[in-house]
Amino acid sequence: MHSSSLANPGPLGLLGFGMTTILLNIHNAGFFPLSSVILSMGIFYGGIAQFIAGLIEYKKGNTFGATAFTSYSMFWLSLVGLLFLPTMGLAEATDPAFLGIYLIVWGIFTFFMFLGTFKANFVLQFVFGSLTVLFALLAIGNLTGNAMLLKIAGFEGIICGASAFYLAMAEILNEQYGKTILPIGQRS
Repeated sequence: MHSSSLANPGPLGLLGFGMTTILLNIHNAGFFPLSSVILSMGIFYGGIAQFIAGLIEYKKGNTFGATAFTSYSMFWLSLVGLLFLPTMGLAEATDPAFLGIYLIVWGIFTFFMFLGTFKANFVLQFVFGSLTVLFALLAIGNLTGNAMLLKIAGFEGIICGASAFYLAMAEILNEQYGKTILPIGQRS
């Protein structure tokens, strides 16, 4: 199969990221406790579906998309591991300060990916820019134990996830109708 005949995997990856990010940050904002809803989405949609999207991006020759989707799929799977392995007695619970370091590493990665979006559409820039801010807020909140900062991060994360959801829907609808239904600030 020639790579040009492959469907665009971007919407699947963006939805896996966006919907899972929204749910986790509804928890971070204080609306619901951490539950199987978030863990299941982290494994199956944020993790596995994004990984599949990343593999298709590799097949299409899109290094940025492949790296983003496979990396963030592993973020979700590793986060679920951090949360779930201690409950199974397979690992010690992660100290909030060390979780902060984990989030800093992901934030640095995300910042460099954000730099890669400057040649892309505005909404993708917003997704990665807001994700960089989200990782910074979560890292600082965990390192300092500042519950209010973590709650603020939750609201910011809902916006970040919603922007990825919007971009996925824009890509689907714009392609389906062959015209701009939802604008994304396309670069010329």
